[in-house]
Formats: sequence, C-alpha cells, structure tokens
Amino acid sequence: MFLNTLAPSEGEKKDRKRVGRGIGCGWGKTCGRGHKGQKSRSGGFSKVGFEGGQMPLQRRLPKVGFSSRVSIITSQVALSEIDKLEESEITVDVLKQHNLITKNIKRVKVMLSGEITRAVTLTGIKATKGAKAAIEAAKGSVNE
Repeated sequence: MFLNTLAPSEGEKKDRKRVGRGIGCGWGKTCGRGHKGQKSRSGGFSKVGFEGGQMPLQRRLPKVGFSSRVSIITSQVALSEIDKLEESEITVDVLKQHNLITKNIKRVKVMLSGEITRAVTLTGIKATKGAKAAIEAAKGSVNE
C-alpha cells in the first residue's frame, strides 16, 4: 500500500450541488429557491426568532429566576475548616491567606459542619446559630 494509491471507497465522496446550470440538472432557473418572495432573493433573510410580526416566542414567555449579585462576594466556611487553622483570631484576611475563600470574597458565614475543639475569636465574620453555639461552647466568641 502506497500513499498515492489511497482513495475513499466508492460512494463516499459526493459532488457539491452546482445550481443554475440549466434544466437538465434539476436545479436550473430558480435554483431550488421557489418563485418570488423574500427567501428567493439574494440577501433575503429575516432575523432569528422573527415570526412574521407575531410576538416572538422568546418575548411571549415570562422571565424566570433571579441571580443575586451579592452571592458573588459571599462565601461559606465549615466549622471543621476553621478548627484546622492555627490562628485564634479569625478574620476574612486570614481565611484568604489559607485559601479557604477566594480573593473577591468580602462576606463570610461559618456553618455548623464538623466540630471545633479550641477557642477561636471570629471578627467580621458571621456564624449560624449552631456554629455560634459550638464556638461559645469551646470558650470562643463571635464579633460580627
């Protein structure tokens, strides 16, 4: 087998349709576009979703859902992740240094997930009721 002898199998390749080459080919005169009308003209097209003046589907349907922009700057941290940190004073900057939150986060809330075994002080960080109770039970405090 040589590269110059390679060829696609019979019927694999099909010649492109050449319109406007007379009545013998079956695609002469109107070239498959039908008679008259906007779609028969060159450059004749309507915008996507256009329904001939009827209110388009995408405008008839109601708008659904809401995405809060506050969620972009808000994050959650588990109580067990805070227990792994060495610092006793936990702030947003400390969480950023330890890669628990990303750099654009400005608000943080601690969730009751796992346990805390040592006293920590949360400054500028909110906590859920359960997380606050667990921190205070471990002799810590929450300063929101």
